Amino acid sequence: MKKIALALSLALFGTASAFAADLAPSYTKAPAMAPVYNWTGFYIGGNVGGQWGSSDPSTTTLFPVATYFADSSVTAIGTVGAQHINSSSVTGGFTAGYNWQVNNAVFGLEGDINYFGFKGSASGSAVYPCCTFSSFTVNSSVSADWLATIRGRVGFLATPNWLIYATGGAAIADVKANFTFTDTFASATESGAIRDTRVGWTAGLGGEYAVGNGWSLKAEYLYVDLGRASMTSNNLTAPFGGAAFPMPAQTFTHSVDLKSNIVRVGVNYKFGGPVVARY
Repeated sequence: MKKIALALSLALFGTASAFAADLAPSYTKAPAMAPVYNWTGFYIGGNVGGQWGSSDPSTTTLFPVATYFADSSVTAIGTVGAQHINSSSVTGGFTAGYNWQVNNAVFGLEGDINYFGFKGSASGSAVYPCCTFSSFTVNSSVSADWLATIRGRVGFLATPNWLIYATGGAAIADVKANFTFTDTFASATESGAIRDTRVGWTAGLGGEYAVGNGWSLKAEYLYVDLGRASMTSNNLTAPFGGAAFPMPAQTFTHSVDLKSNIVRVGVNYKFGGPVVARY
């Protein structure tokens, strides 16, 4: 009888223990936190693209008393000297900048230096209105090998990884221009050159997508206007009597401007910066 009671007690104890285990609280592992890209930080990168631009070089002269040109010739030279050059080329270079993210807004400062590759020339000729059998020619050439920009960026996040931005600031390039004037009336010649590190302006739009681990891809459009530079010369000469006869009273003015559209793509790498956790 005692054995039966002992067995019954053990069975009841086991059942109660199992029931108590079922009532015990259970725990599950919290889901892993997914990192959200944060745009704050210093970055470097590279870009490649293309530019298509234009320049309007100009050559004019004055009509001082008792010098080389007739009044009608001065007007004709100004007309032929108003020339136009188009240029297109591949561009590419390096970028560095810093971003500050404030909620869904991103503010930044960016600088870059690129191979620009602007190069072109133009030539025009006409007959002197005063002298039917004599003509003149004006030649112009313009180039700019490199372009640098220093720009602010202001954008918003369409998604945590997708930045849309506007940008604008200063554009800097070393603009070179050469001009020559020749004629058949007395084999007169004149020349001028401009070498000027121009500081103009640039503005544009772009988009940048963060692919993770600090890397991002971007595409951007920039418009560049480097303004106009000019110079004067008084080196017109004509070989009267077999010798080059200078005419320093005859002033020529040469000027050049440069504008360009740039489309490029690039890749950036951001160093450090905070990462925000998201469940």
